[in-house]
Amino acid sequence: MSERLLLVLDAGTTSTRAMLYAPDGARIATAQADLTQYYPQPGWVEHDAAEIWTRTLACARRMVDRAGGADRVAAIGIANQRETTVAWNRRTGDPIGRAIVWQDRRTADHCAALREAGHEPLVQRRTGLVIDPYFSATKMRWMIDHRPDVAAAGDGLALGTVESWLVWKLTGGLHISDAGNASRTQLMALDGAGWDRDLCALFGVPQAALPEIVDNAGDFGATLPEWLGGPIRVCGLAGDQQAATIGQGCLAPGAVKATLGTGAFVLAPVGEAAPTSAQRLLGTILYQIAGRRHYALEGSIFVAGSLIQWLRDRIGLIAAAADTDAIARSVPDNGGVFLLPALSGLGAPHWRPEATGMIVGLTHGAGRAHIVRAALESMAHQLHDLAAAFAADGAPWRSLRIDGGMSANDWIAQDVADMLDLTVERPGDVETTARGAAMLAGVGAGLFPSLAAAAGMAATGMRFAPVLAAPVRAQRLAGWRALLAQAAQGAATD
Repeated sequence: MSERLLLVLDAGTTSTRAMLYAPDGARIATAQADLTQYYPQPGWVEHDAAEIWTRTLACARRMVDRAGGADRVAAIGIANQRETTVAWNRRTGDPIGRAIVWQDRRTADHCAALREAGHEPLVQRRTGLVIDPYFSATKMRWMIDHRPDVAAAGDGLALGTVESWLVWKLTGGLHISDAGNASRTQLMALDGAGWDRDLCALFGVPQAALPEIVDNAGDFGATLPEWLGGPIRVCGLAGDQQAATIGQGCLAPGAVKATLGTGAFVLAPVGEAAPTSAQRLLGTILYQIAGRRHYALEGSIFVAGSLIQWLRDRIGLIAAAADTDAIARSVPDNGGVFLLPALSGLGAPHWRPEATGMIVGLTHGAGRAHIVRAALESMAHQLHDLAAAFAADGAPWRSLRIDGGMSANDWIAQDVADMLDLTVERPGDVETTARGAAMLAGVGAGLFPSLAAAAGMAATGMRFAPVLAAPVRAQRLAGWRALLAQAAQGAATD
């Protein structure tokens, strides 16, 4: 092994991983550790930030050993679950309480109060985001209001997202966040150079506690030698969805990425002009390199793979996620059963955090397979809603590349192609989040002159062409829309 490798740390929602990549895109090895999920109250989701750090470090050490030592690693790239918020003490380096995960809904009342006070137009105009518990700002304020140790930390308080936390620990105190992650906090204007004073005041977040905003690729600093056996430069940072978009090679308008993971996240590049949406889609920074920003429109679905977990762990309809493909194929259709997967509210383009799940159309003829199939079909139904919203905002989908755990299910990939009437591509290696972080690290370390040059690391794979008859597609969409209308009517009468 003569060439130096790229080490990726991918701190996700259910697990954290370290991966080694060659500069040509070949994945050499992977180490993975599960992360504990905490659900202290309905709607609350938490992680132990110390566990994220120790398990990520353990995985990283295994990969550095596999590479042959720290001197065999050219650079580190980090990808992270976005919006998840960590508070820690600068003096001790220890987290203050648990991290609040992106799925957490505890600040729904705070968000509703901000909307009712008329603040959403300002927030949306500056940040590209709607006011929702999903984002980091109200999570940070909740920590200050409800955790005495956070407020008591004073000028020793540090707030950040997961990549910021990992960089702090790796480097022994470098407090930075990349522009893409920063754009998900609701505290930075899409076209602003740093944290927005007015937004920080609105949400009640002290600017002094926030990290410095940096590019997604560059030479940011080195790890402490004791962590990995020698210093390694940290050269790439990106939230998981931005990283996956880059890893899929979706860098130009029309090339769209959908990650079907715990949630489902669609990003469509729109160029160097900050986007606006009339459909309540999100404007976000795809990446920033050498100070130049490239933007995307984003649609976020809160429940995707976590719905399959719910079928398995809470309801007991399946023994393993892999069983769903065969179960869905065991019946010719959904038998009139439709499922609204609002276990954590509804995301774009509906943005209804108060929504709850529903199953309709049950009869004596409906069975386990119909419910499982309806659950899988809800993925394509939600993506169809998003495709219509993107098109209305002037960003039609010309190609769709999917990744994430659910994309490995051939039935789901074909169903998405059928319902969108669009060819769907799935890479041979669906670990596109890590690949995107590796591409950014390669650019930051000087292995590639640009992201376009690094796109050669992207992997080709399978294509799924639509085959569903138009009347069948229309019938399914009519059933889905009726379910949405029923859910909205029920909410209005509560």
